[in-house]
Amino acid sequence: MITANNITLAYGKRVLFKDVNIKFAPGNCYGLIGANGAGKSTFLKILAKDIEADSGMVSVGPRERIGVLRQDHFAFDEETVLNTVIMGYKALYTLMAQRDALYAKPDFSEEDGIKSGELELEFAEMNGYEAESEAAILLNHLGIAEELHEKKMKELEGGEKVRVLLAQALFGNPDVLLLDEPTNNLDIKSIAWLEEFLFRFKNTVIVVSHDRHFMNQVCTHIADIDFGQISVYVGNYDFWYQASELNLRQRQNENKKVKDRADDLKAFIQRFSSNASKSKQATSRKKLLEKLTIEDMPVSTRKYPFISFQPERSCGNVILEVEGLTKTIDGEKVLSNVSFTVNGNDKIVFMSDNSVAKTTLFQILSGEMEPDSGSFRWGVTISHSYFPKEHSTYFKGDKNLIDWLMQYAPPKEGENFARTFLGRMLFSGEDATKKIDILSGGEKVRCMLSRMMLANSNVLIMDEPTNHLDLESITALNNSLLKFNEVVLFTSHDHEFVNSLVNRIIEITPGGVIDRLMAFDEYIESTEVAKTREAMIKKAA
Repeated sequence: MITANNITLAYGKRVLFKDVNIKFAPGNCYGLIGANGAGKSTFLKILAKDIEADSGMVSVGPRERIGVLRQDHFAFDEETVLNTVIMGYKALYTLMAQRDALYAKPDFSEEDGIKSGELELEFAEMNGYEAESEAAILLNHLGIAEELHEKKMKELEGGEKVRVLLAQALFGNPDVLLLDEPTNNLDIKSIAWLEEFLFRFKNTVIVVSHDRHFMNQVCTHIADIDFGQISVYVGNYDFWYQASELNLRQRQNENKKVKDRADDLKAFIQRFSSNASKSKQATSRKKLLEKLTIEDMPVSTRKYPFISFQPERSCGNVILEVEGLTKTIDGEKVLSNVSFTVNGNDKIVFMSDNSVAKTTLFQILSGEMEPDSGSFRWGVTISHSYFPKEHSTYFKGDKNLIDWLMQYAPPKEGENFARTFLGRMLFSGEDATKKIDILSGGEKVRCMLSRMMLANSNVLIMDEPTNHLDLESITALNNSLLKFNEVVLFTSHDHEFVNSLVNRIIEITPGGVIDRLMAFDEYIESTEVAKTREAMIKKAA
């Protein structure tokens, strides 16, 4: 159980939370949602007591422990991977250190013997004898191989560190679990395992995630941050979304009825107020009008960018033919004899256990990299736009957003066009003059999507386009691609995004390509595909 009482937090004139009162009960998983900047991560930090609110307090049950997914990827660089996980249970890790120091004493006394017995009893109560094996099991489920367990954290790649920190949060069965974007850098298998873990978890979970499928699978409640308050709804994300849309429509309809009634009364009063025979009725209606109140609907912090891809022309008969592409990077063969043909209206998700393989393929197809061997040919009617997963090079320099966008706008257009376009992508007013080198991750993604929209291409190549986006922006992008009638080649770890879009799946394995025309859920559950994948991996070995 964790409770927030009268939490208020403001940054200058901007109020994030005002007198928030909320209780998170055991056995429930709460999805914390809200627009970018609404304060989701900040509220988790308040609950974890990493930062203090201006007023109010957070309380947990006596002797209850909070597990937190930390975002500082360098805090444990000098620790081993296994120790980093166990450090998630601070009291146990401290006890382990005391125990080891005691047994390491060269002059072990009778008093030390008595002390060691007390420590061993406490150690057993904390399940300390199974700590290393439990940590190792968590790491294995999250894709951290056993040979990495004794390495120092600084030797791991960024994505591996994220997985270790997730294992740290989950370790030791905490009473309250606070997870900020736990599916980042996880593959499909690891996400599925985490969903099952949280489904079986008996204590309290509060999670922030932009993965709608994950939220639907694990959440029993939705805690919605809006208007500086947090409202709790029973059900998963889809249920909340449908209920909130219905509630908004009902309030709008009710307000319209009140406004129409008020307009009728005003018209009657204006028409008959000077008419002696009707003056009593006019007075009566004036009193009715004074009693009518139109509820001021607060402006939600939720905003959806306007994303729309309009191809200049349709694709022709020949779109893309790929034959035998092979590429080795830093001594590792990431692409081996990759061949496929893209057809009209294909929406293809590319999958691989090796993320470098997918990115390398897209870099080759977009002309940013040369293959070692093999070839590819775009049709003469094709124009393609590329969204790279790593796009920091596009935001170097001291340009403001208007000048940056004008690089990709039609030649005849000017500043007004840029401001209008940026406003539709949620950069209004002074935001349009921001310097590009200070943009957040989500803002950069919206800029890259703007660049693609302005290209009017009939083939879109997108490498993890949903990274860094909030749920509203993901929904807008998802809907725009559903309406796009040409070809999309993409990668994504967002299950809902993939499942709603694809009509074809191409998986790159070390032994070749698996190419299927089928739904995504059907593909990942297919035993035939699993056998094919296993055979290809054995063939490559």
